[in-house]
Amino acid sequence: MIFKTFLIFLFVPCFLLAQGDLQESVSGTIEIQKQTQESSEVWSAEKSALDARYRSAKSDVEYLTKRRNLALQRRDAMQDRADELTRRLAESKRLRESLVDTLGVLLTKLDSAVAADLPFLEQERSIRLESLSQELARPDFTSAEKLRRLLEAFQVEAGYGSTVEVYPTKIKIDEQEISVDVLRIGRLSLFWMTPDQSMCGDYNVASGNWEVLESKFSRPISRAMEMATRMRPVELINLPLGKVGS
Repeated sequence: MIFKTFLIFLFVPCFLLAQGDLQESVSGTIEIQKQTQESSEVWSAEKSALDARYRSAKSDVEYLTKRRNLALQRRDAMQDRADELTRRLAESKRLRESLVDTLGVLLTKLDSAVAADLPFLEQERSIRLESLSQELARPDFTSAEKLRRLLEAFQVEAGYGSTVEVYPTKIKIDEQEISVDVLRIGRLSLFWMTPDQSMCGDYNVASGNWEVLESKFSRPISRAMEMATRMRPVELINLPLGKVGS
């Protein structure tokens, strides 16, 4: 009886000890689970934040990549445009230099043509050529302006071939200078007559001299001058066109 009672008392402390350990173990497990849950929640929140940052960064990368590609395309386009402008500038410079040389050649030819032409309006034409030469040498004149001035001079000279006019001037006859009225018929012939109509003549292309014509031509030349100055209706008259010498 006494032995049984002892066993009971022995068992009770052991049971109480085991129950305490179990409770402590359960409490520890619950605490671990709680900590794990809290850690999981923290990690989940961090993961969500990281995911959001990743998506945002990825979106930014895609946007910046598109912007970069667009910027590269624009840069390439601008570079191509710059290269084209550089090429055009170089070509323009070459053409400008070539045009300046060409204008100089054309002016020389025009000067030679005027020198070899019939000697009419010599002072006026000489002044025009001199002025044109100075304009072509001016650096403040554009090539286009120089070309325009030269073409105008060519047009004026070309116009002489289809017009008639009468103008006063002085010519040399037998080394003697006299005042006369000159009738220019295009570039075909030049006739002259003194104001009192006592003498008349023409320009001999072959000899390069002003010569005297017979008095019988005085009347036709006078009538031709009147028609050229619109003082007389146009009519057919006989003139010694192409006559060499008197």
